[in-house]
Amino acid sequence: MALLDVEDLSVTFARRGQRTVHAVDGVSFSVDAGEVVGLVGESGCGKSVTSLALMGLLPKQPGLRVGGKAVFDGTDLLQLDDRSRRDIRGRDIAMIFQDPLSSLNPVIPIGLQVTEVLTRHRGMKGAAAEKEAAALLDRVGIPDPKRRLKEYPHQLSGGMRQRALIAMAVACQPRLLIADEPTTALDVTIQAQILELLKDLVRDSGTALVMITHDLGVVAGMCDTVNVLYAGRVVETARRRPLFREPRHPYTVGLLGSVPRLDAGRGERLNPIPGSVRDVLPWPDGCAFAPRCARRVDECVGEPPALVLAHDGRSYRCVNPAPAPGTVPTPAATAPVVDDPLASAAAEATASPVPAPREEEKP
Repeated sequence: MALLDVEDLSVTFARRGQRTVHAVDGVSFSVDAGEVVGLVGESGCGKSVTSLALMGLLPKQPGLRVGGKAVFDGTDLLQLDDRSRRDIRGRDIAMIFQDPLSSLNPVIPIGLQVTEVLTRHRGMKGAAAEKEAAALLDRVGIPDPKRRLKEYPHQLSGGMRQRALIAMAVACQPRLLIADEPTTALDVTIQAQILELLKDLVRDSGTALVMITHDLGVVAGMCDTVNVLYAGRVVETARRRPLFREPRHPYTVGLLGSVPRLDAGRGERLNPIPGSVRDVLPWPDGCAFAPRCARRVDECVGEPPALVLAHDGRSYRCVNPAPAPGTVPTPAATAPVVDDPLASAAAEATASPVPAPREEEKP
């Protein structure tokens, strides 16, 4: 049994006189202890709302509806009351938020914010809590940790603020860690250090990690299993290497094709996905990605695509997937003739080879 098993999770926001927003629409995935699972997609696809729903941190408002199941070690997180959630949050499940500057309290020193976690969940106080807080800052690579405990968030660099958030998240050695784009605002060098720190945490303590990101480079270096989200639904799930080597859903192909290549020729143009995440069909009316898809066929509209389970264990929602390498595409699998140059670029991205990530270990 998986440590976390999310089944048919849905989050909707409704306001009087406005269209109901299905931010998360039937998302299912599982995470085992010591496994890194990625939630990947463009901004607005439902990644962060999924994590906030699991943590019970969505704002309470009349139009909010959360459904489905999220079973953590036999307990459905969505059915817990506020007090029970607070007992689990920080102790068994922790989260690294996307923006450390807005996540940390600007008028409270870093030391008090770290020791609060230790006091609440580990019963530590006074000098013992301060000593442990300094050890946590030192563990995440913050220099001169005793001095930093007395400083405020605005006195730290972006990288140190993110490290302080990680120190707070790992203070109780949680069994599940959710990282919501933890490297978005950091430079490349700091990104690599943060990712290495998360790898060490998973390897040394067996923590399960849910990595939420739109950076496919992070996915290639971190994740064991990848879930690609679009318009609130998982459109493809696969192990890391098969996903990069043989993407089947056109959206996955588009994401990989839009990544700049180091071996690309000078002046070679990128292959963007046409349109934006707002150009979607409601899932009950067909494939949400159909308005942007270069492989669109008549069957894409009318009813939602069924989830296809492939022989290699992957799954995808598409009636006209990208052909697997070594196969000859049928006439129905060819892209429609269009005059839109953006759609033409997407068609070229679909046909271009996608390199698999290089790594020493085998997922």
